[in-house]
Amino acid sequence: MAAEDTPEAEEAAGAEEADGLGAKLFGEYEVTGIEYADPSTERYITVTPVAHTMGRHAQKQFQKSEISIVERLINRLMQTDENTGKKQQSLNIVSDAFDIIENRADENPVQVLVTAVENAAPREETVRLKYGGISVPKAVDVAPQRRVDQALKFVADGVYQDSFKSPTDVEAALADQLLGAANYDVQTYAINQKEEKERVAAAAR
Repeated sequence: MAAEDTPEAEEAAGAEEADGLGAKLFGEYEVTGIEYADPSTERYITVTPVAHTMGRHAQKQFQKSEISIVERLINRLMQTDENTGKKQQSLNIVSDAFDIIENRADENPVQVLVTAVENAAPREETVRLKYGGISVPKAVDVAPQRRVDQALKFVADGVYQDSFKSPTDVEAALADQLLGAANYDVQTYAINQKEEKERVAAAAR
């Protein structure tokens, strides 16, 4: 009897599946072994095989970080006039974009998304301080959770800009944005916006 056929191995495999550890995102993509390059945002970029939690954390403050980063991207894509509330459509868009990424880059699309979010997350931004009647810009560090929020916003805005009233399919636009951000291509909208925010902040130090 092979080692993997023993009752103990079968029981361990069953327990792993019961815990959801053996499940794959969209039934195709591994969510284990994801590498994080930025320790500051690691705890806010959650990866799970569940792409639709039915609003489980919708009413809980700051618990959005417990939701998979894939579902947070899906939710962000819905935040336009044309796509409001169309969760299934947005889910299908992300699934198709992941297929394109896998075919183009031969990488796990989940890893590409995590790297893209880390790269597109701004480290500094500006706030307005009022001294008397004068408004003065001041550079401040960005909280890790807001960094992730901003990165997802930049990616979604880039997808909208590239695909709305354009011959480019939204799935291809999303794949382009994620691959460009993962490779830190400054021509990509998300990276361009991050660089612009940090440039303005540097001038306001």
